[in-house]
Amino acid sequence: MSADISKAPAASPAAPKIGERELCDRYQAVPTAAINDVLRAAGLLQQVLPPAVASLEQGVRMAGIAFTIKGSKDLRLENEMVERAAMLEAIPDNAVCVWDTSEDDESAQWGEVMTMAAKRQGARGAVIDGGVRDTDKILELDFPVFCRYRTSNGMLGRFRMSAWQTPIRIGSVTIQPGDIIVGDVDGVIVVPREQSLDVLIAAEAIKDEEVRLKAMITDGLPPREVVERGGYF
Repeated sequence: MSADISKAPAASPAAPKIGERELCDRYQAVPTAAINDVLRAAGLLQQVLPPAVASLEQGVRMAGIAFTIKGSKDLRLENEMVERAAMLEAIPDNAVCVWDTSEDDESAQWGEVMTMAAKRQGARGAVIDGGVRDTDKILELDFPVFCRYRTSNGMLGRFRMSAWQTPIRIGSVTIQPGDIIVGDVDGVIVVPREQSLDVLIAAEAIKDEEVRLKAMITDGLPPREVVERGGYF
């Protein structure tokens, strides 16, 4: 554990040319597939979280600024609730809480009360590379949550946070505090903050272009002619 978890370093991402809320709102309207295509073209091939990390509910879309949390299996109880409270109070507006659990397979790192606290702080969602409990209550709160499994096991005496707002890794993806996190039915993708505006604009262009592409297919053009006109499959 860090010597003083309450003094974890704050993120210092490059400021975008638009406000954070607009950035997040616009990302939330773009499919992760379009974002992925832009990142692939830029040579960024390891930006998608493992497929097992999925939404609690179909049809949910989420986008926000990464607020990173790190932890692992740990039986110690001292100051556990004090540290959780300090972490929750540090969540900024427009955040998505992203938990690196060191591949924990036993505990629920997220539940109803934590959802309520994060939502009150202005968070836009949570991504847990681990477990969730109180699933029915979370769904009632209309708060996007992506996780790997569900369990009734609380993390007290099983799992413990070690730091927040520090670089983390989930699967093959490194996530920095301040990166853009986007989730939908196809999973969760991470956009480096310093490239976030350029990626957004290009992904929006792909989304718009797909309207023209779908129209060609609907009009009955054969696949070869679609490709000749700049379309793709």
